[in-house]
Formats: sequence, C-alpha cells, structure tokens
Amino acid sequence: MDRPDIPLNALRVFEVAMRQGSFTKAAVELRVTQAAVSHQIARLEDQLGVILFQRTSQGLVPTDEGRLLAPVLEHSFDVIGRTLDRFHGKRHVEVLSIGVNTTFALGWLLPRLEAFQAAHPEIDLRISTNNNRVEILREGLDMAIRFGASGWSGHDALPLMEAPLSPLCAPRQATQLREPADLAKLLLLRSYRSAEWPQWFEAARTPPPPLKGPVFDSSVALAELAAEGMGAALLPVAMFQRQIRQGRLCQPFPVSVSAGRYLLVWPSDRPQTRAMAAFAQWIAGACLEGRSEAG
Repeated sequence: MDRPDIPLNALRVFEVAMRQGSFTKAAVELRVTQAAVSHQIARLEDQLGVILFQRTSQGLVPTDEGRLLAPVLEHSFDVIGRTLDRFHGKRHVEVLSIGVNTTFALGWLLPRLEAFQAAHPEIDLRISTNNNRVEILREGLDMAIRFGASGWSGHDALPLMEAPLSPLCAPRQATQLREPADLAKLLLLRSYRSAEWPQWFEAARTPPPPLKGPVFDSSVALAELAAEGMGAALLPVAMFQRQIRQGRLCQPFPVSVSAGRYLLVWPSDRPQTRAMAAFAQWIAGACLEGRSEAG
C-alpha cells in the first residue's frame, strides 16, 4: 500500500507541539492560532492512522507513537536548519544550542567562551541558563550542562568537574566563627537540596542546628545573599572564586562535602553533530586544564 503524502508543515507543527507540551504554546511559537495547530495535528493523526497525543485535564500527554516520532523529526529539522545555516553569508556555520546551569555559566563557562569561539568560529553557540531544571528536547537544545550525582535516564553524560560544597559568608561575619558549631549564630541559607547542610555538619563532626528560613533554587542567589551579610550559604567554592578574590565572600572552614558534579549531557538517541563533538572535546580539555592548574 502506498504511503500517504505527509505535509511537511504538519510534521513541523507536531514537532513544536511535542517540544512545547501545549497547542497554545506551539501556536505562539509558530505564530498561528491554536485552532490551526489542533487542525494540523488531527489531520496528521488521520493520515498516519495513529493517535499522537492524549488530551487530558492535565494537558497534552504524548502516546508511544508520539514519543517514537518526535526525536526523529527533531533531528531531521535540526539537520535541515543546520544545513541552511551553512549558506548564511556563504560560509560554513553550525548552530549549537546549550542549556547551562546558571552557577556553572557565571562561575566557570562565560569567562572561557572567548577561547572556544576563537578555536571554533564556524560554530554559532547559543547559551540559555537555567537552575538545573532543563528538558533538552522540549526546550530545543542540543546539549545541557547540569549538576547532579549521576547521569539522567535516556541521556549520555560526560563528567566535567567535581563541585565540593563548603560554607561561604561575608568576611565580617566570618570573624564570629571559630569552629563549625558557631555557624548556628548565622542564618543558614538553604537550597532545595535539603540534605546538604546535614551532610556538611556530619563531615565537620558537629551536630547540625535547626534549619529554618526560605528555600532557594539558585546558588547564585544564595551567594549574593551571603555576600550581603544575610547568612552563610553552602556553595560549590570553585564556582565563586571571583567573589572570594574580590573580598565579598570567604570560606571560614576547609571542610567540604561532595553533592555531585557538573556533567555535559545530551539525548542518547541523538547522533552527535560535529559542533556537539567539538564542544564536548573543548570543554573536557578546558576542565582538565583547570584541574591541573588548581593542583
């Protein structure tokens, strides 16, 4: 039986709807009406003879067929887009979109991007920052730099660097601290990873004081609050060397604990492009060089 001709536009609408997780958001990205998106998806389902989305009270839920089709289309559209980008200005250009944990971006990556661009002028690097919560496929990214104890299901991971945590505070507050138990005098600023402070006090062989106060999802925000004298924050010290050199933060105790590492991740079912491979090789080398200098 002949396969029906599937309009490219319908496939594109499905890819965007899958990535956005919403017909309404897909309509905004495509600059069409929500009804137009719904019509294109219904037409595509009719031509394929399968259901791609279940419409529930919680929103769109992709079916197994939808999940199977989405990465194939995304990769195909990426290849088309990258190929067309190469014709821009009659020079070879490859777009690489990376989501980066904000702490890593500000504390390590951004000061080194000039070196990467100098080494790879053929790559148009696009960075979006996040607080470690990122969905590569849905957000239209190629790769992401995340912090965690291990990799993520369905993703390949390249370990970049360890990031041991230690308390940081403003220098004027550090004068009050003679031993780890003195941290009870300060507000212990908390992240959403609630086990970190207890782990640090265990490593310091000191009973943890009661933890109270607001919880933050950004190490950058915690560092800023600590620098302003609001309390002590448990932070990856290597990412805040600039603030320490400036005298805005200091590390009152040498004790540190490991809560994970920074990793470069990408979907396992997506073939690496030349740009992805080049970035992975560069950042692995730069991290290794940084460890050698620190040692």
